[in-house]
Amino acid sequence: MKVSLFITCLADTFFPEVGESVVQVLRRLGVEVDFPWQQTCCGQVAFNSGYHDEARRVASALIRAFADSEYILAPSGSCAAMCRHYYPMLFRDDPEMQRQADAFNRKLYEFSEFVVKVLGVTDVGARFPARATYHASCHMTRGLEVREEPLKLLRAVKDLELVELPYARDCCGFGGTFAVKMAEISEAMLEEKLSHLAETGAEVLIGSDMACLMHMQGRLQRIGSPVRVMHVAQVLAEGCR
Repeated sequence: MKVSLFITCLADTFFPEVGESVVQVLRRLGVEVDFPWQQTCCGQVAFNSGYHDEARRVASALIRAFADSEYILAPSGSCAAMCRHYYPMLFRDDPEMQRQADAFNRKLYEFSEFVVKVLGVTDVGARFPARATYHASCHMTRGLEVREEPLKLLRAVKDLELVELPYARDCCGFGGTFAVKMAEISEAMLEEKLSHLAETGAEVLIGSDMACLMHMQGRLQRIGSPVRVMHVAQVLAEGCR
């Protein structure tokens, strides 16, 4: 089986170690991974800001970059949700691109979704001794409707004490450009989320979307918190070393 890695903008620019962890886990599971260099942004930032023509251009480039891929895997529920739900709308007046977008989406999976649903694996053999909690990001759970897959993988990690995060489905306050346009509201939502994190006594905050994790990590670092922020793939990869 061969998978093409769709790294996403944030992981590529700020968190390349997440992509490395994804590759390590997949190779451990016997999956061959390639990386189409022509790939670009999924278009979500432009789309959410109302620039649909610009979003169409980058979406078209992304679709073409993965045209020959057997499977496409993204370490981001948000980007995968953008492609799966909004590409059909972006290309509704272009039958040929609509066809290509549909073919692209049939091959596209979020990381944990692929491991659990396609590979049929819930235990990768990882051991990670820590007390942790999981942040269920909005786009992952509501947009992509992937909820249990990351938790199944984490629950199988030996010596990982997974504590439920109070009000787990509440937004962390990032929301892409929302955090810029509505900074005060975003900050208040973030503070509420981190107060619930403190209630858990967790040493590690785990998630599946680097945008949310970046938002929370930034605040945790500013207040000098020792809580470590990690993507699901990082926990699994580190736990298998």
